[in-house]
Amino acid sequence: MKRIFVINGGQAFAHSGGFLNNRITEWDKEFFSASAGFELKVTNISQPYDVDEEVEKFVWADVVIYHFPVWWFSLPHNLKKYLDEVLTAGHRKGMYYSDGRKMGDPDRNYGTAGLLHGKKYMVTTTWNAPAAAFTLEGEFFQQKSVDEGILFGFHRMNAFLALAPLNSFHMHDVQKNMSEERLGFFKSQYQHHLAEALA
Repeated sequence: MKRIFVINGGQAFAHSGGFLNNRITEWDKEFFSASAGFELKVTNISQPYDVDEEVEKFVWADVVIYHFPVWWFSLPHNLKKYLDEVLTAGHRKGMYYSDGRKMGDPDRNYGTAGLLHGKKYMVTTTWNAPAAAFTLEGEFFQQKSVDEGILFGFHRMNAFLALAPLNSFHMHDVQKNMSEERLGFFKSQYQHHLAEALA
């Protein structure tokens, strides 16, 4: 069975209630069923967690899936806190050994001592920004994709652990332009994306 670890990084803050990321996590529970050949573990970062158990989930998983909204062009603060705590605790406990450098040549090989080789990760994000803001000339994100722009550091974090990327999935214009029909479309597209990525 393929082992899947889902991290729900949504949280309630200001006008955000975490609804969409909770819903995406429910879609995961439908898709990653035991009958389909999956074993699933889920962490909701807005609920209490044990740091050492979270380290064990990263080490256990074949695929780590992160769900989170992008707030002010970065991670929600509870997700950042979770990652700071869990990744720090994972030092020499199966996640990474060191930063990869050697005393004899301290300028080389930074970020090469991750211990999660052979494992993969996927990220989904939710945005108020429309998709066109990333693609149209003259628009806000200067034609840089989510992954090469805002999430560059997030992807390098996973590379530091030696996780290999699966294609990301981004949902845009979810605040001002959401409906039940559009939510159903996102579900269909997301589960199709999962089927292709994990084939």
